[in-house]
Amino acid sequence: MVKKKIKKIDNSNLNFFKTLLISFILILIFSVMPNSISFIKNSFEPNEIVFNSSKQNFDEILDKQKKNKNISNSIQNRFSWNIFEDIDVFGKNEEDKDPQRLSASTIEQLFKENGYNLEKVKETKLVNVGNQLSRLPKELKNIESSKKRKKLFIQIVLPLIIEENIKIRFDRKKLFEILNKNNTTKRDKAWLDLKFKQYGIKNNDLSKLKIRMDEIPVSLAIAQAAKETGWGSSRFAQEGNALFGQWTWSGEGIKPLDVEKGEKHKVAKFKILKASVRAYQRNINTHSSYKQFRIERAIQRDNDEKLDSLRLVIFLEKYAETGKEYTEVLKKIIIQNNLTDFDDVEILPTSLKMKNLI
Repeated sequence: MVKKKIKKIDNSNLNFFKTLLISFILILIFSVMPNSISFIKNSFEPNEIVFNSSKQNFDEILDKQKKNKNISNSIQNRFSWNIFEDIDVFGKNEEDKDPQRLSASTIEQLFKENGYNLEKVKETKLVNVGNQLSRLPKELKNIESSKKRKKLFIQIVLPLIIEENIKIRFDRKKLFEILNKNNTTKRDKAWLDLKFKQYGIKNNDLSKLKIRMDEIPVSLAIAQAAKETGWGSSRFAQEGNALFGQWTWSGEGIKPLDVEKGEKHKVAKFKILKASVRAYQRNINTHSSYKQFRIERAIQRDNDEKLDSLRLVIFLEKYAETGKEYTEVLKKIIIQNNLTDFDDVEILPTSLKMKNLI
């Protein structure tokens, strides 16, 4: 009897193939499982409500920026208004959101304690712009003495007008520094772009910018504020901080009581007095009605003359419907109240650097 030889199976090869197969299955499972789970979750679970926090985060960033203001942000805020040919400019996002209104007696006492009086200003040719108010006192219109009422009104508007003029002077000085450079930096170009926008200039016309970017004589600004508000007693000044009676057709304003039927204009309303002064300066420096005013002012500058409000005022006929009569009234206000005494008044410098700039 012959015995058959039985061939032994190689267990090592079998184990290798088993291991390979199991590994492949595991890899396949783990690669497919996440997508499968995600599909099942999205298909059968209720939709999850997602809240967009981007607005909240943006507001938080803005709050931080407001708390950490710098010069560039301040400049950006100053010139963030739109300028229209119809003088539709008015303050937005003013820092003093809820301006406090002080009584006339309180204001007089504060000025006295701070040593702020017009005689001293005329003598020293300096005014402390810290003596600024956001609103006119209600009692101003009830002061019987016209001399006393005028004096207090001038004390209130004088620091506002001079400060805004100084800002223009700083800008004008920087403009000429840039023009005298051989090379204009990116920073200079960005600043110029901002000024072109502020002064409503197209095609980057530097010659036009030089003419528009200039101060308005203090005496003339005070006279116009006095005429437009009745030395601070008008409804527009008391309710809307409007010192110069500028009209608006689309902005926030106060409707005149005697407006003719069909007329839709309002007197522009401002949050604080300073915004009214700023809008007035932009009006005179940009509107086509005052082109000849700006040309005469440029001529006076070119002749190294001091700006003369009594010569410049005749070019403001279009500011009021009464035309030439309006300019004659302004002349009388300037002369009778010796307002030209304030034309060369500077702000009290708070540092040596500011003193050198002024």
